[in-house]
Amino acid sequence: MRINFKSVCAFGDSVMKGIVVDKENSPADGLKYKISDMGFAARCRRKLGIEVENFARFGGVVSQGMKFANRYADRIKNSDYVLFEYGGNDCDYDWAKIAEKPGEEHQPRTPIGQFVEYYSALIDYVKSLGSNPVLLSLPVLEPNRFFAHVSKGLNGGNILQWLGGTVLSIDRWHERYNMEIFRLGAMKRVPVIDITSVFLERKNFADYICEDGIHPNDAGHELIESAIVDYLKRQTNVAV
Repeated sequence: MRINFKSVCAFGDSVMKGIVVDKENSPADGLKYKISDMGFAARCRRKLGIEVENFARFGGVVSQGMKFANRYADRIKNSDYVLFEYGGNDCDYDWAKIAEKPGEEHQPRTPIGQFVEYYSALIDYVKSLGSNPVLLSLPVLEPNRFFAHVSKGLNGGNILQWLGGTVLSIDRWHERYNMEIFRLGAMKRVPVIDITSVFLERKNFADYICEDGIHPNDAGHELIESAIVDYLKRQTNVAV
């Protein structure tokens, strides 16, 4: 499928929004966030000279996507493409509850079946409005930093017990949602831009991730920009 970006609507979570850790202003006992003007959406807007309306939200999950798509339906109709980046918050857990009751079963914010169902409906809705959905895969997370971040102030031992004794299970669960995004792309016949591999190709991919282990830093957003630009070089007639 060859695509030609001119005007784009973007929906998703804080990664799409360009949220990074504000290291200079973060307190000693926590992290503060800011919107970076070096986020990949802003970078692509400047690099490609296209109009991008970014409706992403901090903490966004795919179930909210339909609400915002309905709210901005007119914008979607007037856009060539609608870019989606969901999954990072959908696969997250209520870590405080896990720390309190590690012996119980806990569900992610959006169970995997609902994630596929909601995302599929969102794709169909955008198509019904006459626009073209494009999905982004997920950037990687750094499990050790992420564990330290979500367990701060909680019973980390209990959380680790629930994880089966290894923080790597966080990474595996995150990747399961990523695999569903690629499956959705194939099933719904919509493009998926792989922004995962550009991190995995780096031996020290943690250098491109913020202190919380989940948000790409400015260097990480540059990697995402490169993945999108490389994709467009292969798939479109846009001069990049």
